[in-house]
Amino acid sequence: MSGHDHDHGATATSHRGKLIVVFAITFTVMIAEIIGSVLTGSLALLADAGHMFTDSTGLLIALIAASLALKPATLKRTWGYKRAEIIAAAGQAALLLGVGGFVIIEGIRRLIEPPEIGGGTMLWFGIIGLAGNAVSLIVLASGRNHNFNMKAAFLEVLNDALGSVAVIVAAIIIAITGWVQADAVASLLIGALIIPRTLKLLRDTVNVLMENAPQGLDMAKVREHILALPHVIDVHDLHASLVASGTPVLSAHVTVEDGCMTDGHAATILADLQRCVAEHFDVSVEHSTFQIEPAAHRDQESIPH
Repeated sequence: MSGHDHDHGATATSHRGKLIVVFAITFTVMIAEIIGSVLTGSLALLADAGHMFTDSTGLLIALIAASLALKPATLKRTWGYKRAEIIAAAGQAALLLGVGGFVIIEGIRRLIEPPEIGGGTMLWFGIIGLAGNAVSLIVLASGRNHNFNMKAAFLEVLNDALGSVAVIVAAIIIAITGWVQADAVASLLIGALIIPRTLKLLRDTVNVLMENAPQGLDMAKVREHILALPHVIDVHDLHASLVASGTPVLSAHVTVEDGCMTDGHAATILADLQRCVAEHFDVSVEHSTFQIEPAAHRDQESIPH
């Protein structure tokens, strides 16, 4: 095993450990908020508990995906289970959208027909939720940009923390003024916090599943750089996508002067192409595949792309 593979495995194991800790905290706080919602009648607490239920499920999915990512590649699964983190993040986003929609609809209903709310008890459960979220955020902070899976987990906990703040503020308002609609307003705020970030996460994961070009990789400039290399005549079938976060891949058919196939230039051109996509762009593509073709081969292309 190379040093790079060892470092990657150690990092993945570290992230899995963080997810286990955060899952345990989130699940515990969720149970506490469900109890608090029953005792106080608070929709904001119930909404936050529902959000945490979704997060607990999402974190469990993320934990499974992180474990699968440690499995080595095989002849059948040549990338191993790298794509599992994308599928997990997409599933989390879909679940969060459902929770956000429910909270907004129920929040509007409670603005019109507000129930009785126990503000004092609600406050303590909000504080418990915020404390748990704060610990989880500290645990996840260092790895939140490593991949979609960790990013999804961090965003979920961040949304939970903001939701807990909304619960605390609403509880204080109810305790001081008796305005019970503050609970519904807090619920609507939680819903508003959930949906925009979730839509962005869903968009990012769908882009990967649709095999769109990696964000930050300008394919027009890639084509331009390839065509600027000596002896290159044309480039076609140019494709780029992400297998998983941090694993961009690119392939292309590159037409070169006929003489390059016999005078040794083809090997030099191939090395230049691989160096070009690995070093010249904001997104470094280390997994690249180029088919070098002589100019005479262009008329023999039978499959259009």
